[in-house]
Amino acid sequence: MSTRIQTGGRHLDRSKQVHFNWAGKQLTGYGGDTLASALLANGELLVGRSFKYHRARGLIASGAEEPNALVGLGTGAKFEPNQRATTTELFDGLVAKPQNAWPSLAFDVGAINKMMSRFFPAGFYYKTFIHPRFAWKHLFEPIIRKAAGLGAAPTEKDVDRYEYFYAHVDVLIIGGGIAGLASALAAGQAGASVLLVEQTAHFGGRAVVDGVDIDDEPAEIWVEETLAALREMPNVTIRNRTMGAGVYDHGYATVYERINDHLPEMITDHAPNMDAPRHRLWRVRAGRIVTATGAIERPLSFAGNDIPGVMLAGAVRDYLVNYGASVGDRVVIATNNDDAYRSAIALVEAGLDVPVILDARTTADGELPTLAREIGIRVETGKAISSVKGNKHVTGVGICSQAGEGAELEEIKCDAVAMSGGWSPVVHLWSHCGGKLNWDADQSMFRPDPNRPPLGYDGAGFVHVAGTANGYLDAAGVMEDAIKIGKLAAKETGHKPKATKVPSTFSAPENPIEPIWQMPQGMSRKLQMKTFLDYQNDVKVSDVRLAAQEGYQSVEHTKRYTTLGMATDQGKLSNINGLAILADSLNAEIPAVGTTTFRPPYQPISMGAIAGDARGELFKPIRQSPMHHWIDTNGGFWEPVADWRRPYCFQQNGESVGDAVTREILNTRQNVGLLDASTLGKIIVKGPDAGKFLDMMYTNMMSTLKVGRCRYGLMCTENGFLSDDGVVARIDDETFLCHTTSGGSDRIHAWMEEWLQTEWWDWNVYTANVTEQYAQIAVVGPNARKVLEKIGGMDVSADALPFMAFKDGELGGIKARPYRISFSGELSYEIAVPASQGQAFWDMCMEAGAEFGIQPYGTECLHVMRAEKGFIMIGDETDGTVIPQDLGLSWAVSKKKDDFLGKRAQQRSHMVDPKRWRLVGLKSVEPNEVIPDGAYAIDGTVRDNGVKHMIGRITSSYFSPTLNHAIAMGLVENGPERMGDIIDFPTTDGRVIKAEICDPVFLDPEGTRQNV
Repeated sequence: MSTRIQTGGRHLDRSKQVHFNWAGKQLTGYGGDTLASALLANGELLVGRSFKYHRARGLIASGAEEPNALVGLGTGAKFEPNQRATTTELFDGLVAKPQNAWPSLAFDVGAINKMMSRFFPAGFYYKTFIHPRFAWKHLFEPIIRKAAGLGAAPTEKDVDRYEYFYAHVDVLIIGGGIAGLASALAAGQAGASVLLVEQTAHFGGRAVVDGVDIDDEPAEIWVEETLAALREMPNVTIRNRTMGAGVYDHGYATVYERINDHLPEMITDHAPNMDAPRHRLWRVRAGRIVTATGAIERPLSFAGNDIPGVMLAGAVRDYLVNYGASVGDRVVIATNNDDAYRSAIALVEAGLDVPVILDARTTADGELPTLAREIGIRVETGKAISSVKGNKHVTGVGICSQAGEGAELEEIKCDAVAMSGGWSPVVHLWSHCGGKLNWDADQSMFRPDPNRPPLGYDGAGFVHVAGTANGYLDAAGVMEDAIKIGKLAAKETGHKPKATKVPSTFSAPENPIEPIWQMPQGMSRKLQMKTFLDYQNDVKVSDVRLAAQEGYQSVEHTKRYTTLGMATDQGKLSNINGLAILADSLNAEIPAVGTTTFRPPYQPISMGAIAGDARGELFKPIRQSPMHHWIDTNGGFWEPVADWRRPYCFQQNGESVGDAVTREILNTRQNVGLLDASTLGKIIVKGPDAGKFLDMMYTNMMSTLKVGRCRYGLMCTENGFLSDDGVVARIDDETFLCHTTSGGSDRIHAWMEEWLQTEWWDWNVYTANVTEQYAQIAVVGPNARKVLEKIGGMDVSADALPFMAFKDGELGGIKARPYRISFSGELSYEIAVPASQGQAFWDMCMEAGAEFGIQPYGTECLHVMRAEKGFIMIGDETDGTVIPQDLGLSWAVSKKKDDFLGKRAQQRSHMVDPKRWRLVGLKSVEPNEVIPDGAYAIDGTVRDNGVKHMIGRITSSYFSPTLNHAIAMGLVENGPERMGDIIDFPTTDGRVIKAEICDPVFLDPEGTRQNV
């Protein structure tokens, strides 16, 4: 069984005992342990259950590639599912539990699935759950959904804090092994700004585990000296526990830093260091990116290779050397390369037994195999594992000839198996942004093609790969390549590399690998069904061969059909073996089959890190106008309007919301009202081609607008549907200011920029969203001019400032731009002032207007007054299917322009159909009966399918205190031709409301109120 040995453990602090809880059991480890190493040391081989068959699973790896040991960490608000035990550092008080098992890990009722595995081959779901069709919704889907997923979603609010960090560097180096350190040193010495990140807590990578010597000393000494030198350089930043998550276009990369996950304080909700973020997502812009990410050892494909106690040989060595933990007392080695012999030698030197090394190659006479024989280890060449004995742990292995079909020649008793199928460079980051790969047949690996790198905006490759990730498996080759790449990256970012001596590096030479894709070579179908490629998703050799047999020749199709390399694995362990089996099944070469697509992130990152500070009140920050606090303390009843909060009304003396709205309407119509219109979008469009550009953006002509004048305009999507509206003012010959709806400012600005950057990129136009630069205050009502005249500073008479005009000047000593526009039908001025002066001008208006009956009013008053005038509102009268012509706005659609966005779409047959519903006014026959918003009108006929024929719908509906009558606006079939008709609107409570079709302008159709 697995255990802690008395010697070894580079990372351990044996003086510091750490207590933790695993599956309800209290266990102990040491400072420096990972959860995985501590579990091994405590004899806990069983760490999880597989997804599909619920097979017992143990640790396979020691790093981020681990597919089995996914655990739930923490409790309550600190709970986080699907965390790898191999990358989780042990701390006092850690609580972890296994996943995908019920009622317990040792006894999981889901394990019955493995007894049915022969009936659940690849594509089982696709073939089974399509018949009978009615059963999917009520039987199959509920069962599958209940069984799906790994881990349990947290149920409590996350109490930790997360943040973004932005960095700009010359060279980003991902990976802190000797390749990353050497590259960082070379680039740093050249003067480049360098960010070096390592995903684990320790630097040095495999070199310090594998006994590499650098300059005639252990690699660990060189690593510490190099780190010390780098930390002395002001141009170099070093981060451990920081993973390169993704590489994107033009030198952009994301880096994931785990700051507090290893600290015991993080198990409490109110720890001393809670002010520090738990995770940080770096957003890095780099001139060059160097991936020194090393390589991942591949499993071997033999029957029973998923039984707990079967582990990668390199991982066995890692746990032994770094943590003093052994996977077993008696370990069989299975390999096709020399590197696995290092693990065998390390085990024997630690006092453990290695009864046999099964080397599938026909000969094994290199330095490492020779040393293994010298210390008494039995080496069998040309041999393979026919099967692993045991269920929840290894009890032995059967030996067979690699060249045969699996006939067992001998059984060896053991409690663990260390396997090695060779090494695959970690090319994920190189591939994220389009870097291509070459198949290296000599080393049986895909490695980056330097002639087909990811290309930056300048057409040059911006990603380089160094060391083992570049296909160099010997330490000397790694060091030489890494220094060369570091200097190259510095040179390409404008720095002059220094001449340096490459450190002498020694590691035991290795004989060539022999590609072994299944063990034994001629394994039977029965053995294939017990041989796993993807441990997490239970994909077997037989599944891939079945996919090929059923016509799935594309590796991407096979991946989806079998789920090979999906979920959190992303092909780290399963990819190459799966490709090789597929290629063999198709009688094709591996490079001809190709690879699947590697997508960021390299390994899962927390949702908190992705969100950063965007949570709670910051999830979507509320935009506030300059008068927000005044409104809040003066009875404002808030409603959300896009990202803003606007006052629905101002309640006084305990009045109801409805009473407040009625009072505001009547007061504004009779005296004067004050509206905070600051939320309206304000976009400057400037340049010699600004008029031409706006002619394309709006349905009507804007280039002919005179300076100092305003024009109402409509915007449509390219499909012809109304998208936004607003008043456009011409500031000077080359400058326009476009007003948009409150919810449309960011969207319309982005829309403008999209067309400028993709379609009309050669037009000389500049846009700027200045919505929050100005406060805009509407002074509305018969006494509006009197208020402004009392404030003084500008002539706002009808002659000096006519309707649909504006002037620049000062009001009350404040720089202002009053627009003579109206959304209420009353005499109205919308005054734009600098945002910093918004509250001061508001106060000035309230003071000056006191004698004229001034009162603030909210959005509902605004909506009712505009409906009384028949003015449309985006989002009420429009729903993404309405065109200007439906709303009686043909006058705002230019007949003179050759083109504008949406013009051609509006000429389609269904757009000019005379039966399209069109805008009308509606007055309830019963004056006090308000028709519900969205209610549909029917004409009494019934269609063949039994549904009543609908002839229209309500777009907005109110009770008008001005008219003392319920009014509405709606879209009705042939509406404008049906004036005076009475139509029915059924309600959800069984009533029918009758309404008369009328002109949508209910009040002052001549416009005398606004033109005074």
